[in-house]
Amino acid sequence: MRWLLWVLFALCPTLAQAQSKTVLPHELVLSIEVEASDHVPKVSEMILITINGIYRRHITREQIIQPDFDGFNWTQLGIDTWAEERLDGELVKTFSRRMAIYPNRAGPLTIGAFTHNLTLTDENDEWFEHQITSEPITIEVAPAPEDREWWFPVKSLKISDQWSNAPDQLAPGEGVLRIIRIEALGVTPEMIPPMPELTSPSAAIFAHPEKRFVELSPQGPLSYAFWRWTIRPSNDTSTIVEPLSFDFFDTQARVDRTVTISAQRLAYGTVVPDEQPPRAQDAYPASVQLPGWPFAMLAGVICVIGAFFSLMGRRLSGVEALSRFHLLDPLARQLKRAALAGDVALSRRTAAAILRREGPSGQRQRLLSELDSSIFSAAQDRTSLRHFAREFLRSR
Repeated sequence: MRWLLWVLFALCPTLAQAQSKTVLPHELVLSIEVEASDHVPKVSEMILITINGIYRRHITREQIIQPDFDGFNWTQLGIDTWAEERLDGELVKTFSRRMAIYPNRAGPLTIGAFTHNLTLTDENDEWFEHQITSEPITIEVAPAPEDREWWFPVKSLKISDQWSNAPDQLAPGEGVLRIIRIEALGVTPEMIPPMPELTSPSAAIFAHPEKRFVELSPQGPLSYAFWRWTIRPSNDTSTIVEPLSFDFFDTQARVDRTVTISAQRLAYGTVVPDEQPPRAQDAYPASVQLPGWPFAMLAGVICVIGAFFSLMGRRLSGVEALSRFHLLDPLARQLKRAALAGDVALSRRTAAAILRREGPSGQRQRLLSELDSSIFSAAQDRTSLRHFAREFLRSR
């Protein structure tokens, strides 16, 4: 059996060397690959690099050490990838790390050497340490324009402008939430311009804290920013919010571009539903079903109360009668329950619904404005919902 092993080692010299303490240069290779480009990158522009390793030896342990990236900011695009591939008919282990680097000054900048510390085995199956390094690479970087308020080089940019409801068909006293969503490929979140100030000649605008996050992809970091405002017209007619704009540099087309988000009109109004074509069954009258005994009892109670107030020389009818008796008004009961539960949003919506049902009221409009100011105020002493519900139902 021993002579058979010697024959195998003689016929396969690479197998004999694979576990020896002598490491040949081609057995362990580490290199840096810069994504090809036909232009000189500018300061803060993304440069994609890949650290590649090819290993023809058995590896027991490993640790890769990065250079200090002097002159660059960097982010790693996902986890390291290990695989087995066949190169020139030989099965080898491969290593890959994808990174995005951002030069922070102009001129020639050098990406230092990566070091891979490896633990290998020798012919006696004993461990020994070995180290390989990559060759440094120098990149020429062009300066960024100096006349920019915010330098924003981006590979791809998408922007959406969304409203919580139709801004030109708001109910009386109602506000609207505006969200501008920015999706930028090739930048980290802090590189997106800061949230601008939204202005209007006559609207109350409450800015919310912006939110930013990032997703990593092989094409670079994909960063998101959300700019949010709650807007409410401060008069009884209409108003506008002014347009927003900012500049960016398109790194694909190598041109400067400007994003402009147009102005928007805000107004109180009524949403008119689209007319539906008449259906065939609508040509025939539907069967009528008389109300049951609960409605008869409710009608009797209302008649008795109406008679009582008639004897006192007062007159009540329709919605006015219903609004005076909160026990019979479902919206009034809902407002009281929401106030007791501390539900600010439900209290606000219910009060607005009562205001729409019963028509304009200066006192109730003032109470809604005070509630809105209390909600969006940074102060701790906010309006009591119970007090608000009591005063709102009491006022006319």
